[in-house]
Amino acid sequence: MRALVLGGSSFVGGRLVQRLLADGDEVTTLNRGVSGSARDDVATLIADRRDIDSMKRALAGTEWDAVYDVSGYIMATDAENFTGLIDLIDGNIGRYVFVSSVMAYAQSGFFPWTEDFARRDEPPTTYGGFKVFAENLILERQAKTGLPATVARPAAIYGPDNNIFDMESAMFLRLRKRLPVLLPHSGLVTGSFGHVDDFVGALTSLASVDAAVGEIFNVTGSGVTAETYVRTLAEIVGAEPDIMYVPDEMLPELDKPAFCRLFRARHHGVLSTAKIENVLGVPPERDFRTGHEQTYEWFLSSPLASESTNLADPLWGKGFDLEYESEVVRKLGALA
Repeated sequence: MRALVLGGSSFVGGRLVQRLLADGDEVTTLNRGVSGSARDDVATLIADRRDIDSMKRALAGTEWDAVYDVSGYIMATDAENFTGLIDLIDGNIGRYVFVSSVMAYAQSGFFPWTEDFARRDEPPTTYGGFKVFAENLILERQAKTGLPATVARPAAIYGPDNNIFDMESAMFLRLRKRLPVLLPHSGLVTGSFGHVDDFVGALTSLASVDAAVGEIFNVTGSGVTAETYVRTLAEIVGAEPDIMYVPDEMLPELDKPAFCRLFRARHHGVLSTAKIENVLGVPPERDFRTGHEQTYEWFLSSPLASESTNLADPLWGKGFDLEYESEVVRKLGALA
């Protein structure tokens, strides 16, 4: 199979490339060429998704069995250029798999969220609003022209090579250093977490099963509370967590991130994966603890295990500030 990965230079895209190569596919990536490392066994097209002319030059005369879009987010493109991409590939591909997000959903107090739940009513200039725009465009085009497209909605993705540094890497570091762990909302915010390798495996299924065309599928793993997240990772590290709860009235006073962004109320939601399991036969993802035990093994062998400074990804800007967290801890101590 001739596969094109839009992105492919880090985390999800990188793990997807590895999976496709292991499956024997001929893989090409398309990105700006400014991050990640080139591979001898992967061809690369250089283009900027915010410059439709560069996309036209890169994709001119090409045909693909499958196109995996893992970089379709507002930080890398916009509504106009995304529409231009769909125009370029329509009629020249066997399957288009778009990676959307749990952030396409409107908040609801009913759980779990199924694919027919209400979506956000936001402009496409926001992260979630753009995902909704892209989903609508893809499915409208599929109905109109037969574009062989499918949509995957993940929640939080974790695992080896994760370049969003305020998730498991930051938590492993806090716990190894025996630092306090700050939790808002009494640690009750609940989110779904899925392992990156299970996710990319599901993407390859979406690209090969006819029943996936024109459909949206939640793709994720276990739902856990923020406190369960911390305590489970602490058991894996072998540390007793020093949990400190941040009162709700103190949250507006925080002028920097003081805990994982997924612990905020806006990320409270659990996804149902019944559809992808029942319709496509994709097996459930590995359980939360097993997945994080495997991730911790990778972490210990990576440079992150000896990291002593704060990290932030240049694209997402999601990092942590241990000094600021200590400042918040001192404020909480003064209130006690």
